[in-house]
Amino acid sequence: MSDLSYAEVSARLQARWPEHKINPTLDRVRRLVELLGDPQRAYPVVHLTGTNGKTSTARMVDTLLREAGLRTGRFTSPHLESVRERITLDGEPISEERFVEAYDEIAPYLDVVDAEQEHPLSFFEVITAMAFAVFADAPVDVAIVEVGLGGTWDSTNVADGTVSVITPVAVDHAHILGGDPVTIARDKAGIIKPGGTTVMSQQSLDVFEVLLTRAAEVGAQVAREGIEFGVTSRSVAVGGQLISIKGLGGEYDEIFLPLHGEYQAHNAATALAAVEALLGASEQTEGRVTTELVQAGFAEVTSPGRMEIVRTSPTIIVDAAHNPHGAEATAATVSEAFAFQPLIGVLGCMKDKDVYGVLEAYEPIMETVVCTRNSFVERSMPAEELGELAAEVFGEDRVLVRPHLVDAIDDAIRLAEENAVALGTGGVLITGSVITAGEARTLLVRKPRKDEQ
Repeated sequence: MSDLSYAEVSARLQARWPEHKINPTLDRVRRLVELLGDPQRAYPVVHLTGTNGKTSTARMVDTLLREAGLRTGRFTSPHLESVRERITLDGEPISEERFVEAYDEIAPYLDVVDAEQEHPLSFFEVITAMAFAVFADAPVDVAIVEVGLGGTWDSTNVADGTVSVITPVAVDHAHILGGDPVTIARDKAGIIKPGGTTVMSQQSLDVFEVLLTRAAEVGAQVAREGIEFGVTSRSVAVGGQLISIKGLGGEYDEIFLPLHGEYQAHNAATALAAVEALLGASEQTEGRVTTELVQAGFAEVTSPGRMEIVRTSPTIIVDAAHNPHGAEATAATVSEAFAFQPLIGVLGCMKDKDVYGVLEAYEPIMETVVCTRNSFVERSMPAEELGELAAEVFGEDRVLVRPHLVDAIDDAIRLAEENAVALGTGGVLITGSVITAGEARTLLVRKPRKDEQ
């Protein structure tokens, strides 16, 4: 039994070098997992990178593999509400007790590595090693691992993916990864490993060229959306969409996906191709990846904080889009799936993002934007500063500034109800950051009591 509480372990992790800063070396985390016996080699890995869609795609891979009868471990970041969300077994976050145990098991080795290296281990390096150890101890049949930032120098890259997945590459974290998609793609291509299979979502031609060059250099097989696999049909349905997918091993028709947005259909095609690649496409897959399995797996998919309806009357949507590429996809999805009159936005952004580009993406669909600030004060943009930028894009008469998120949400709900063209037509979209989305969920989503869990 540990002497530490879950809160104390969380505090110790948070006291380490933060995950949004990067030191381009794998020496520390490689030494740590070596001391742990290289747990990341105990199971096949589906390794995901990209700019947008990583977490949703990882969750889809997870549900499909579980539907195929495999035990899964999933490591994703960042979390919405609890750090435990980052490490899941069979789709569920590990318990507080297991989280503390995992930290206790590796803690002696942290001191060793900290003493050996020029800089101590970071938050993300430690929690990556915790995830690998938890998965090996479970044990899992497959680990689905999402990079934290980039690819080549991300601490997850000590694992060699049997399948590497590259979701759409756009500009984000420009101050770290580079200011254009090609430069960013070079870093993300680092997860493509010799002898593996690389599944690539639809990319621009110059990004494809970077990824294909890396795959050729290391001898990885390639599956490209739009060529080897892709969405063949798609229609909006109540509560989501109905899609058909050409996979690596066959055609899969009449699949209900309970998520909104064209981009989620493409994420689904990418996830399915990754599962086929892992299990063995074509003849070997026959009888294992069936239309029935795909239909059942995708029917169970959830993606918290991604176009998630958390309340009705008025409808309140929480979305974690935090860069222009993601915001454009969210705006298109809202326009396609809903008919809000009006839509009131609540926006809380990080100051190191292209906030102006995010505002431009939302201006056509939001009647009013309420600018606020999440609690991650070190990086979050002050509400007043965000309001000044918003006024340049929306005009001053369409902007409100509320420094506290709870007040921003209250005012957005009031505006949606007071200005609704007809009863029930008003909507609220809370977005701009994963942190903002997570804090909104904490405020708005009822948590089950222990006797209901």
